[in-house]
Amino acid sequence: MQADYKNWVPKGMMTGFAAGAGALAAASVCLGAFGKRGGTKALAALAGLGAASCGAFAAWCVFARTRFSYDGKRKLSKQIVEGTAQFVTLPDGGVGLDVGCGSGALTIACAKRNPQGRMVGCDAWGPEYASFSREVCEQNARAEGVENVSFQPGNAKKLPFADESFDVVTSNYVYHNVMGEDKQLLLRETLRTLKKGGTFAIHDIMSEQRYGDMQKFCDELRAEGYEKVELIDTTNGLFMSRAEAATLFLTGSAVLCGKK
Repeated sequence: MQADYKNWVPKGMMTGFAAGAGALAAASVCLGAFGKRGGTKALAALAGLGAASCGAFAAWCVFARTRFSYDGKRKLSKQIVEGTAQFVTLPDGGVGLDVGCGSGALTIACAKRNPQGRMVGCDAWGPEYASFSREVCEQNARAEGVENVSFQPGNAKKLPFADESFDVVTSNYVYHNVMGEDKQLLLRETLRTLKKGGTFAIHDIMSEQRYGDMQKFCDELRAEGYEKVELIDTTNGLFMSRAEAATLFLTGSAVLCGKK
């Protein structure tokens, strides 16, 4: 059995945009052919514009799925996951938490690197990523031969864990997907579960538009006693090139790491 970590670009998104492009293109042709009034022609033009936009997004989805695929040539997802896991070291008997574990990739990668401890992965597993589930995570762990890992439901907005429960906390490309929430408050909620002396490594698209002033946030953590707080740009060749990040709309991707 081989692990299947799925793809970060859902197939339904790609097919949905492609279907939308086809439907709008057909509507544009019909309106243009049979419509004689100015209003109808305007609708035809609008439908054509919509078809072009949907087609462009469909093409981007195909490109992104190819880049992120674990089975493809680039394997960007694998590089990001394993690169993030390199920041994680559990103490003997320690326990780590991975927030928004999806298909279990980062949780399992951290567990494989730290056989002296164990990892817990949690996720809300919503319909927007229907191919991800607890069952998929557990199947992947079995496929990888990893036993020092477990998975359970949990929402990043309010984690079902007590304060200072974990020696390590991790997350990868999660918080930017939580719409309408202050991203720094989401980080605070995750860091709430970190033990004194624990370490964290959280990777996301930490652009100012999404996260606000992250350098100020790092300063606040240092003032509260956190050590070695770093905001590491992952688009300068560490995980990907700047051109690749811009094409995939990942500009601002960075790892926030440190010790409490």
